[in-house]
Amino acid sequence: MFSDGAGGFSSDRTADTARLDRADRVSRTLDPRTKLFLLLAANLMLFFHVALATQIIMAILFLIPLAVAGRWRLTVNFAVLYAVFTALGLLDPEALGLPWLHVVSALAVGTTMMLPCFMTGAYAFTTTSASAFICSMRRMRVPEAVVIPCVVVIRFFPTIAEDYRQIRNAMALRGIASGGWGLVRHPAQSLEYILIPLLMNATTVAQDLSVAALTKGLGREGEHTSRTPIRMRAVDWLAMVAVMIPLGLDIAGVIR
Repeated sequence: MFSDGAGGFSSDRTADTARLDRADRVSRTLDPRTKLFLLLAANLMLFFHVALATQIIMAILFLIPLAVAGRWRLTVNFAVLYAVFTALGLLDPEALGLPWLHVVSALAVGTTMMLPCFMTGAYAFTTTSASAFICSMRRMRVPEAVVIPCVVVIRFFPTIAEDYRQIRNAMALRGIASGGWGLVRHPAQSLEYILIPLLMNATTVAQDLSVAALTKGLGREGEHTSRTPIRMRAVDWLAMVAVMIPLGLDIAGVIR
């Protein structure tokens, strides 16, 4: 009797702890609509070809929510990549006497301009659940014909990533292209044992996810309800204003 009671109390405490952890993670992330706004701002940077100073300021602003959400590894990786490509883009091939560096510099500049889109995209996809995304899209009155494909895409990439890990584990178990550089040393094996199975499985995964989404009633007409709480807080409005200030100043010609 005492053992069952203790076990039940332990299970309840574990469930309460899990709920508190989920609530804490949600409280440290922005609203899904704010994440979409940050992604839009990053694409506007690319469209208007903003100045380098504006790019750096906004890249820092994009990395702050990622760090606050606890994605430290992604934050550090993006920060290092951005610093390296920015430095490469500032190289002067003529002064160094290396004309071939023009190609490296041009590629670095292009990558630097696209990295903010990757930052905001990684933040949106790694910190937003499918239910929260669906709820936010419906709050914005997005048609169901758009919501369902977006949900399928959100579920698609994690599923493909899990399939890739399983394929890699199976290859390592058989001693095929094991190690970090195994795929580079054996490109033919990589194509045969990884790329082809992933491409063959991608169609099946997309079809299964579409059927699962429709089975759960996502395509049902009428009003939908959701147990996922989302709301715009002061920090969401502050984040949107913070990223629009440098972008607006650059478009107005204040920052050059």
